[in-house]
Amino acid sequence: MKKIEAIIKPFRLDEVKEALNQLGLKGMTLSEVKGYGRQRGHTEIYRGSEYVVDFIPKVKLEIIVEAERVEEVVECIRNAANTGKVGDGKIFVLPVEEVIRVRTGERGRAAI
Repeated sequence: MKKIEAIIKPFRLDEVKEALNQLGLKGMTLSEVKGYGRQRGHTEIYRGSEYVVDFIPKVKLEIIVEAERVEEVVECIRNAANTGKVGDGKIFVLPVEEVIRVRTGERGRAAI
């Protein structure tokens, strides 16, 4: 099993969610996060005062899938989140040793 973490632009969330639903994925975890990479921050003016926004708002998706499905899920996210501009995000793939459903105690694939 693998954990896919995707950090994307917030306004692309609906497109990514819909694309993942079409793949038949049953669940995901969503977090609102802030960060920066090459995009860096930017300067804004609010009520006449200039200030620097160091961290850009993003959305982080976490999805657990069978190892065989990683490539199709990664490509699905990449295609749906892509705007072609700096700051589109990153996708990380990590190993998962065990998954346990709290309610039933099911383990492994049955718990996904």
